[in-house]
Amino acid sequence: MAKPDHTQNTSPDDESKEKGLDFIRTIIAKDNESGKHGGKVATRFPPEPNGYLHIGHAKSICLNFGIAGEHEKGTCNLRFDDTNPTKEDVEYVDSIMEDVRWMGFGWNELHYASDYFEQLYEFAVELIKAGKAYVCDLSPEEIRAYRGTLKEPGKNSPYRDRTPEENLDLFQRMRAGEFEDGSRVLRAKIDMAAPNLILRDPTLYRIRRAHHHRTGDKWLIYPMYDFTHCLSDAIEGITHSICTLEFENNRALYDWVLDNVSAPCHPQQIEFARLNLSHTVLSKRKLIQLVEKGLVNGWSDPRMPTISGLRRRGYPPEALRNFCDRIGVAKRDSMVDMALLEFCVREHLNEVAPRVMGVLNPLKVVITNYPEGESEELDCPLHPTDPSQGSRMLPFSGELYIEREDFMEDPPKKFFRLSPGKEVRLRYAYFITCQEVIKDENGEVVELRCTYDPATKGGDAPDGRKVKATLHWVSARHACTSEVRLYEHLFTQENPNDVEEGKDFTDYINPDSLKVLKDCKVEPSLANAGPGYQCQFERMGYFCVDSVDPDTGLVIFNRTVTLRDQWAKIQKSQQPQPKKNNKKKKK
Repeated sequence: MAKPDHTQNTSPDDESKEKGLDFIRTIIAKDNESGKHGGKVATRFPPEPNGYLHIGHAKSICLNFGIAGEHEKGTCNLRFDDTNPTKEDVEYVDSIMEDVRWMGFGWNELHYASDYFEQLYEFAVELIKAGKAYVCDLSPEEIRAYRGTLKEPGKNSPYRDRTPEENLDLFQRMRAGEFEDGSRVLRAKIDMAAPNLILRDPTLYRIRRAHHHRTGDKWLIYPMYDFTHCLSDAIEGITHSICTLEFENNRALYDWVLDNVSAPCHPQQIEFARLNLSHTVLSKRKLIQLVEKGLVNGWSDPRMPTISGLRRRGYPPEALRNFCDRIGVAKRDSMVDMALLEFCVREHLNEVAPRVMGVLNPLKVVITNYPEGESEELDCPLHPTDPSQGSRMLPFSGELYIEREDFMEDPPKKFFRLSPGKEVRLRYAYFITCQEVIKDENGEVVELRCTYDPATKGGDAPDGRKVKATLHWVSARHACTSEVRLYEHLFTQENPNDVEEGKDFTDYINPDSLKVLKDCKVEPSLANAGPGYQCQFERMGYFCVDSVDPDTGLVIFNRTVTLRDQWAKIQKSQQPQPKKNNKKKKK
């Protein structure tokens, strides 16, 4: 069988750059031009069902399913690499399928590596009969010691020269359950002096008595990932096996296995740089620590980088796909700023999210000249540029709530919001002027007495006078009380993996990553908003409904992202500034 052409190690040519293709799509384009696979492009997304998917997986999902969707004969399978039953669970299987669908993709075929256990066993038997695999009795510690180092070659196992007949007998007895867990493994017989340590007789099978979520207790031996992965690709007829850079060294073993068994085809493994995102961690091991130590509230905590956590926070799938498209596909690892992800979320929600009003830290305002006990309804648009979203009726009365931070009793010079004697505009309503400040016994402001100008209904003054601030508000009598959860970065350090000596990554957890506000006031149109509903609280940010208390009807909102565009500031700061001309003009 011919080996694949590993052209992924070459840079894209000028033509591919002109076409805007990344290096993976360049490889595929060249394969199609040469007729290598008859125009077929078959990819797969192969997660292990031992945890929840995170945004790094979202990049792989978009890449594999996206490439398949770009070709007439393109297909992408979803395959669960379920070869380690001690860490796998149906819960993870279900969540992964939900996440892929939510991201906007559908698979051509659904597979499990466990579907191929019998075929994988027969491939292992092929290697044994060919003298290319042997049963080894060394302990895991001894195997590590025999492997050698990058500078020193390894040593052959004393069991390396067993005959194929003896190895086949032992392997069959391993399957039959005659030996204890960990007492024997099946190893590939390659080269204990190979410069690539992966090729120093790697383990292919181990004994493990564990209940499997699909095969039950049928199997007592389980194949290793490197043996399973390449053969599963071949069984499914995958043409391009796309994975992250940490598997670059494993490619040699991927090819060795396929070259030494009667695999139906030889897919090409191509590696790309994994996603590294600032102010979070994407290591599954570290995410598990956060969950198990109770440092977050489960896998779907909105502070987590898991797809379920991002979904619960209100991140739309369109924004995640846009983010993955913007960061592109590279061969070198780099750190992507969280601000870019937030920019993509903000950009999408700005287009689609209805505008409503919510007061997070309410301060009561009494309009003394408004008719007592009366109210009116104002017709307010749901979106400033999309009239198709319609409008809602917003009640206005003589008692309102405004944001506490929108008032200062003794304001600095450039504070244009409400203060004694100053006039401001209430969004969609009237101009009001603060006349009196009411305080409690501790000197804290608890109420403002204001007057309004009835002629300014709608927000403009007939006499043409201007105000410099517009405030959001809700009618006190009509407002709904809600709980709002404000989320910030989970870690204070840009790269939590870069820890100081004697510290752990958990030492950098942001103590202010979650702030819960209990007595927020929102407009009555939100009384029946259900989980997942997304909106913009005007002037405050984008929010989504997390849940609704079934007993009290209390609506709980999560802040998805603020209105502040940090990414735009970062881009601006990185742009070269024009040089100042300090030369004096000649007289």
